[in-house]
Amino acid sequence: MATITLLSARQARPGFVLNYLGATPVCGPCRYRNACLTLDTGHRYQVKTVRAVKHPCALQEGEANVVEMENVPRTLVVDSVGAVEGSTVEVARYSCRRLDCERWEDCAGPSLGAKSKFTIDGIMEENVCLAGRRVKVVTAH
Repeated sequence: MATITLLSARQARPGFVLNYLGATPVCGPCRYRNACLTLDTGHRYQVKTVRAVKHPCALQEGEANVVEMENVPRTLVVDSVGAVEGSTVEVARYSCRRLDCERWEDCAGPSLGAKSKFTIDGIMEENVCLAGRRVKVVTAH
């Protein structure tokens, strides 16, 4: 099912993928806020269709295009316990300073929200991370 939101002209093209980081303070007084802020923080989305409608946008400092987005899978690192294909997990940014870890972006990076729910699509691998946690690398949406 597609979700409607607003994107800049540069981003509003079929196939464009983004990790939604959440609303900004400038969005607070906007009259299109309820139509625009429909995505889930931390989730990855892809533009399906660009509509011919545009609205003023303070964040974009101009106009924003109305687009249809779909939630697409992303790679996450989750605790091994409860990480089962088809299950729903709540994921939060893990407090980790091991920037040398190849999975840091999927585990502790800024593209994850404070807490977000994901459905696990598949298990990629089980591992022990550099911080000593038993984790599974999964794809989820």
